[in-house]
Amino acid sequence: MQQHNQLSSQQQQQALQHEAGFRQLPQETQQRMLNRLDRLNSMQPDQRARVLARSEQMERLDPQQRGQVRSAMGQLGALPEDRRRAVAHSFRELRDLPPQQRNQLLNSPELHQQFTDEERGTLGNLLAVSPMLPRQ
Repeated sequence: MQQHNQLSSQQQQQALQHEAGFRQLPQETQQRMLNRLDRLNSMQPDQRARVLARSEQMERLDPQQRGQVRSAMGQLGALPEDRRRAVAHSFRELRDLPPQQRNQLLNSPELHQQFTDEERGTLGNLLAVSPMLPRQ
């Protein structure tokens, strides 16, 4: 994306379609990639930069790490909206703490009251992959 960011949206689509291996992808995957490029181009510059930074960071991870991140984010995404926000808020508060303090808080009576076992598990999984996640 960085090398094509000065091109028009249509030129970017053409460049993507000429990337090695693109034509060998299933048609639905090709369309999904083109749709994602359209969404990316319609974003505000700061939002687009965040999305690109996250994508680049994910590309640097090995397949196992990518799977861990996807799993943790999938667990978060599966929560109801209000619970997802609460877990994400606690994650942002806990991620910068030293590991020992983070674990103490994660196992504290307050968090046991605030979150279900599933939500605490999701929070723990997010904290486990936090070094692999970009900062907001």
